[in-house]
Amino acid sequence: MTKEEMEKLTLEEALARVDEALNELGKDIPLEQSFALYKEGMELLGYCDGKIKSVEEQVLKINKEGDLDEFQ
Repeated sequence: MTKEEMEKLTLEEALARVDEALNELGKDIPLEQSFALYKEGMELLGYCDGKIKSVEEQVLKINKEGDLDEFQ
C-alpha cells in the first residue's frame, strides 16, 4: 500500500486492514509475504496513531466552570 493510498483511508478502514493483515499472518504463508504484511501493519498502525493524536488535539473538555478547554 502506498502512502497516498493509506492517507485516503479512514481510521476505521486502516484498523480493518491491520486486522486483515493479522489474520493473514496467522496462516501458513511464505516468509517474504509475512515480512511484507508485518511492514504494512506497522505503517498502518503509525498512520492510525497519527490520526488519533490529531483528533485528541481537537477534542474539547468541559472544565469545572463549565467552559470548554483544549484537550491535554
